[in-house]
Amino acid sequence: MAADCDATAAAGSICGGFPYRDSAILDLVRTAFFRLPYIVAIVMAWKLIECYQQHGATFNAERARKLKVALGTLLIGPVLLVNVILKEHWGRPRPVQTDIFGGTLHFAEAGSLAGKCVSNCSFVSGEAASAGWLFCLLLFVPKSLRYALFPPIAVISILTPAMRLSFGAHYLSDVVLGWLSSLVIFAALLALTESQQSQKNSEI
Repeated sequence: MAADCDATAAAGSICGGFPYRDSAILDLVRTAFFRLPYIVAIVMAWKLIECYQQHGATFNAERARKLKVALGTLLIGPVLLVNVILKEHWGRPRPVQTDIFGGTLHFAEAGSLAGKCVSNCSFVSGEAASAGWLFCLLLFVPKSLRYALFPPIAVISILTPAMRLSFGAHYLSDVVLGWLSSLVIFAALLALTESQQSQKNSEI
């Protein structure tokens, strides 16, 4: 957030900042939102194990397929693509790291590889990707629960990247692209598994 320097500030000082970053309450909310997708993933992994403990007519193949799509999306998207590849190698500094807000690094555009951030960089947002993944799960929720769960999940899915913006941890492009990356990977995996299932059914 931009702010005017007071009379005691040295010439050339940068006085912008991110006041929400210092809020203990918001930091607690952010931590809860950060952990929620992975708690959900643990529960889903447990449910997948339960599926494969069933055999024959009691094995629910469709449920197992949906659980594998969901967990596969989380592993390929937020974990591998975002946190292991992009954030570690793209080099875009976070807003709070740039000289615009009193940091030591120069601003780098979203598509530029010229940034000097070494690790855990800004492009793209891992938490936004996880929030996008959480939103995708609504497709697998039974219709009887979907209308009740849609509002809270949608709020969490939007507030998570919004807080990263307000904390100066990411730029708008980082959170939008991170959020959308999970939707694209989820749709691709879902289409792939449905195609494979249709092919198997046609061979029977």
